Amino acid sequence: MAIEKKTIRLLILEDSQNEAERLVSLFRNAGRATRVHRLTSSDDLAEALQQSWDLLICAPSSESLDPGEAINAIRRQAKDIPVIQLLADNDSDSITQALTLGAQDALPQGEDERLVLVAKRELANLEERRARRAAEVALREAEKRCQLLLDSSVDAIAYVHDGMHIYANRAYLELFAYQDGDELEGMPMIDLIASAEQSNFKDFLKNYQSAEGDAELACTGVQACGQTFPVRMSFSPATYDGEPCIQVVIQVESGNAELEEKLREISSQDLVTGLYNRNHFLGLMDSAAERAVNAGQPASLAYIRIDRYASLLAEVGLAGIDLLLTDLANLLRDHFTHEAQLARFGDDVFTVLQPGKTPEQAEAGLASLLKKVESTLFDVNGRTAQSTLSIGVAGLNEKTPKAQQVVDRAQRCADELDPGNALKLFNPGDELAAAASRGNIVAMVQQALEHNSFRLLFQPIISLRGDSHEYYEVLLRMLSPQGEEVPPHEFLNAAKQAGLGEKIDRWVILNSIKLLADHRNKGHNTHLFVHLSSASLQDQTLLAWLSVALKAARLPSDALVFQFSEPDAIAYLKQAKALTLGLNELHCKVALSQFGCAINPFNTLKHLHIDFVKIDGSFSQDLSTPESQEALKTLLASLHAQAKLTIVPFIESASVLATLWQAGVNYIQGYYLQGPSQSMDYDFSAGDE
Repeated sequence: MAIEKKTIRLLILEDSQNEAERLVSLFRNAGRATRVHRLTSSDDLAEALQQSWDLLICAPSSESLDPGEAINAIRRQAKDIPVIQLLADNDSDSITQALTLGAQDALPQGEDERLVLVAKRELANLEERRARRAAEVALREAEKRCQLLLDSSVDAIAYVHDGMHIYANRAYLELFAYQDGDELEGMPMIDLIASAEQSNFKDFLKNYQSAEGDAELACTGVQACGQTFPVRMSFSPATYDGEPCIQVVIQVESGNAELEEKLREISSQDLVTGLYNRNHFLGLMDSAAERAVNAGQPASLAYIRIDRYASLLAEVGLAGIDLLLTDLANLLRDHFTHEAQLARFGDDVFTVLQPGKTPEQAEAGLASLLKKVESTLFDVNGRTAQSTLSIGVAGLNEKTPKAQQVVDRAQRCADELDPGNALKLFNPGDELAAAASRGNIVAMVQQALEHNSFRLLFQPIISLRGDSHEYYEVLLRMLSPQGEEVPPHEFLNAAKQAGLGEKIDRWVILNSIKLLADHRNKGHNTHLFVHLSSASLQDQTLLAWLSVALKAARLPSDALVFQFSEPDAIAYLKQAKALTLGLNELHCKVALSQFGCAINPFNTLKHLHIDFVKIDGSFSQDLSTPESQEALKTLLASLHAQAKLTIVPFIESASVLATLWQAGVNYIQGYYLQGPSQSMDYDFSAGDE
């Protein structure tokens, strides 16, 4: 039920401030940060539409602005803002009228759960539309670039549909001695093939169109003037102007394979050292990354920087530095096996790709290289030069992202070294720490899990009925690398999106068990309420794992109360039912939180084995009116009739205690009693005096 992704920008057309805030709380309770603006007039709407918004929710009517006028204003300005029209009733004519005006959906006011689901759908659709528009722009830009590349390519390229030319670049026109593309457009390609080979070409093209894939054909081409020449054609499936066709790339047969091979070799080499150049080496890295991912073949990259290169250049000059680089390249060739692929990657940087070796396996050889270079006296035009290296190493494996990222990792390791013959292997934890320092919340969560650096706080849950048990709710906190507390909803939502909810739950459970076992050993009869996320509701291995963890800590099962929210229970009712039955068999207690906001909360409750019910905070945050007090009392009476123990949270003052006592509340929780603390030090006996 939780609305996912980024913070939503919400417009609300509703005269009642309280009702508008209630609507906002629906989205926030559904796990979504919301930035909201309540419309108060036509001018206010006009000003608001100067900004970007994600959703408009209209009340059935408004004295300040007619909903139809708001929808028309959005349509006039061609704004992509989905509109949900709330209605006073469920009349089909009213729904049809709202949809006709331009609302994306219309539903009766008060159906909060349905509203959240509809909003989730419309927000998802909006994201898809935005992504599609961005993709269309990117596609147009890519097509422009492709067209420019085609037009300027030295290769002769044409696109053919049903055997007819639909495009030919300048090189293709020049190859066949045509002046203008219009001369070729619509001309059968077979007309450019020598008549003696046209039958074979026709058969080849027919077979290719049925088989598709890439294929080559050597034949004789005919220029506009009638002169013939040997060509090799490469065929591959393509699209042009959105239509499927065949791309034809033509190479003239030079007859000098040795010369072509020599040219290819030269184009891949660094002219000073004879090693591979940067562009060719990056191609080798791409191939190695593909083998690592698809075939599981590891490799290591060493990024080798010459220390104090600028000083060396100043000492020996350009000609001298070329001699030094050549000697270093020869030393690298002698040091590494023939499987290693070496390149001069930059002015002062060599790179070495070692297939089949992890960074750890390559470390000893690279350390040996450092000693060898340090002890070598290089002769540069009669004078002696010495050098040291800084080497960063990163690996390619089945989890390798892009090859360029591996290069960046190795470079960062080299950059972090002080000049003077040093070696550093890339550590994923360093990258995680760097991402966390840059404010990446998912990286902070991963780092907290790896380094066991989350914090647990405890807030007491106090009995109003003389219960002697000590209850605390366990709350999770996380600090940023700068020492600032990250709002729980931010990092928990980010963790959920990243699939880390289950890991966090297990971390909390394990650490809660350890702390609780120590606390109970000191003579306390303490119980902890521990949150479970929607990920744990769906985790079929949780019960078995939990049984082992409790036995290992020698804790009674009822020392823990596992708590999950009503929205999660509704979204995963079947799984929640199975989990509560399993927890009951383990003799663990179960609590349902945020209760009472669904359209029919008791329908959910009847499917679950629940011991404690924690009322949603919206019921306790305003108990100043008789209506709100009566609503809470009615809800509590129904729960007590079903023998549920009730908890009312967010108690901020003593003024509501009498009302809660009269309503029969079992437990209360809030800052009035005690805020979250790192210690379980509340004096529960004070309430009995």
